[in-house]
Amino acid sequence: MSHLDASGERVADAPSGNWVYRMLPRVLWPYAQLARWDRPIGWQLLLWPCLWSAALAAEVQAMFDDLFWPRFVWHCVLFTIGAIAMRGAGCTYNDLVDHKIDASVARTRSRPLPSRRVSRFQAKLFIVCQALVGLLVLVQFNVVAIGLGVFSLVFVAIYPFAKRFTDWPQFFLGLAFSWGAIMGWVAAFAALSPEPLFLYAGAILWTISYDTIYAHQDKEDDALIGVRSTALLFGKRTKAWLVGIDILAVVMIATAFVFAGAAWPAWVGLACGAGLMGWQVVVLDIDDADQCLRLFKSNFRFGLVLFVGLVVGIFAM
Repeated sequence: MSHLDASGERVADAPSGNWVYRMLPRVLWPYAQLARWDRPIGWQLLLWPCLWSAALAAEVQAMFDDLFWPRFVWHCVLFTIGAIAMRGAGCTYNDLVDHKIDASVARTRSRPLPSRRVSRFQAKLFIVCQALVGLLVLVQFNVVAIGLGVFSLVFVAIYPFAKRFTDWPQFFLGLAFSWGAIMGWVAAFAALSPEPLFLYAGAILWTISYDTIYAHQDKEDDALIGVRSTALLFGKRTKAWLVGIDILAVVMIATAFVFAGAAWPAWVGLACGAGLMGWQVVVLDIDDADQCLRLFKSNFRFGLVLFVGLVVGIFAM
């Protein structure tokens, strides 16, 4: 379903009935669509690696009776606010970079910038506002986390251009979207170690998997205008590729758990997540755009079961 903008024009990939359109005045709807506030799955997928990392760190702290629950909860709140703000800023930046491409794709040509409901200058100001919220969140953490958070902007800046020079733009999305797998741990310990690095690798592979499914929605338009993606690269072999990528993702996350000494509930959560990955591959129809979108959104459940397993594991320490 799509929503109507202030002039009555349909917005092809904006859902109807979202709370955004009930709560915000119509003049702000284009900004909500730029930031994708009406499509929360994006910031949720950005948030999960942050929460996994924070919860894995909390398990280790609980193992040594060093867990301070208020700080853990506060970090989760900060990561949530930061994920919403930075996902919105990233989407707005991506739309600025892809302005001409979006105008050539049926699903995206009615977005605020191609449809000229928001000017490029207004979009840039909106990025600054969202980035300032992200900065306010970032400075609540330790110096190491702040430095790493700033460094992640390199990947955020590169990603929108990746589809122009590589068949693996989903890898670059993973580099940016999975950075929270490092941040949660560093926010707790102010240092890097193998655990968050393996978790980061697993999250990157997970991102490649779900965004390949997402990219199959636009493969015909992408092929026509010369935009590259793993969906086009894998083609009819997508299922085989996803099996390998998903197995590697589970192995990387499991390795992080081994290094951290994660409790048994975390392993149960990972097993459930692996089952969800397998189900996606089995039922996937790469030529059904609506199903691809549903399966993409179903990755919320993968993130959730992993996080719940880690949190329950804190009490099992």
